[in-house]
Amino acid sequence: MKYRKKPVLVEAYQTKDPIDIETLEGTMHASPGDYIITGVNGEKYPCKPDIFEKTYEPIR
Repeated sequence: MKYRKKPVLVEAYQTKDPIDIETLEGTMHASPGDYIITGVNGEKYPCKPDIFEKTYEPIR
């Protein structure tokens, strides 16, 4: 079976500095240029720019 990700609105920003983020899986490191995403339940996690651009598109 194949599945498609449901359209979900998330907030995200691109970090300029290296930071550590507390996620549901523990502490994760974000490098400059990574996106920090706030998920549907308020959880935060980093995402590499190439994956972010393949997965998300801006809304207007």
